[in-house]
Amino acid sequence: MLYSCSLWLFSLIYMMFLFLVCEGKTQLLSKNSTIKAVFAFGDSIVDQGNNNNITTIVKCNFPPYGKDFVDGKATGRFTNAKTPADLIVEELGIKELMPAYRDPNLQAEDLKTGVSFASGACGYDPQTSSMVSVTPLSTQLNYFEEYVGKLKGLVGEKESNKIVNNSLYLVVAGSNDLANTYFTIGFRQKQYDINSYTDLIVDKAADFIQELYKLGARKIGVFGIPPVGCLPFQRTLSGGIGRLCVEEHNEAAQLANTKISAAINGSLSKKLPQSKLVFIDIYNPMLDLIVNPQKYGFEVVDKGCCGTGNIEVVILCNRYMSSTCEDDTKYLFWDSYHPTERGYRILVDQMIKKYINSFT
Repeated sequence: MLYSCSLWLFSLIYMMFLFLVCEGKTQLLSKNSTIKAVFAFGDSIVDQGNNNNITTIVKCNFPPYGKDFVDGKATGRFTNAKTPADLIVEELGIKELMPAYRDPNLQAEDLKTGVSFASGACGYDPQTSSMVSVTPLSTQLNYFEEYVGKLKGLVGEKESNKIVNNSLYLVVAGSNDLANTYFTIGFRQKQYDINSYTDLIVDKAADFIQELYKLGARKIGVFGIPPVGCLPFQRTLSGGIGRLCVEEHNEAAQLANTKISAAINGSLSKKLPQSKLVFIDIYNPMLDLIVNPQKYGFEVVDKGCCGTGNIEVVILCNRYMSSTCEDDTKYLFWDSYHPTERGYRILVDQMIKKYINSFT
């Protein structure tokens, strides 16, 4: 009897120990066991290297990009290390890194757990992609269709449908439409005021989501547009001598977000049965990092780590022309447009806690 009690007590203590050690990750995985894979579409925030092999100036497969990545390698990720796509699959316990679909070294096994089709500088507006010769969302859908064919050949139609229907789809776009196409280059200003242009963005976003649904996607997370007026690049171009956040640009992002969120929670959710569409607010969490940097341990939020941090991005951020800051963990931005891995980690951690149960 004494032996049985001791054994039972030991087992209980051991189980408690395992729970305490693994609490965060175990709890996360148990709630999300139905997520088979993660796929990413959109722009540079989740471009894992798809732009490397296309003819465009929007590339970053050279140092100092990737400075803190595995072996300090520049893979075509638009940051110093991991992107949100990497961090999300890592947090969900699916795999350590999300590969680019167009990576020539892509392994067949990676098809089962998800890839990124995103292309840096892409947008909902087709003109955004065409201006800089990157892969538009329409072509990203074509690649996904091609991917499904490859997956069926690898695991069979039944298992392929199971993976496609039970995966998480991330859509990240809109920043380039506002920051570049509308405000900086200004092509669309001749045709639209900001209200009608944000309507265009929402219409194109809705079209994309519906096409993705037709191909089998059911759990779709649509990232909102961040406070683009506070990006270092936009501060430099339009923020005046003090390089302040550009309120007009931020207000445009908020307007677009309001409309996208309303479409997702309203007509689209009703139109697409058995779908789980979730609007993911990035605007407010990122603005909080910018307004209250000390709360998160940041010291610099108005410029990037690369070069002067005011203007350097993609080809301007290179090892020949640009040095980097001493400690990029103190910086929210890596270059004048994209956050550091540390910035991304904070945002992804908040996102996972707030939204992941909406997909399960």
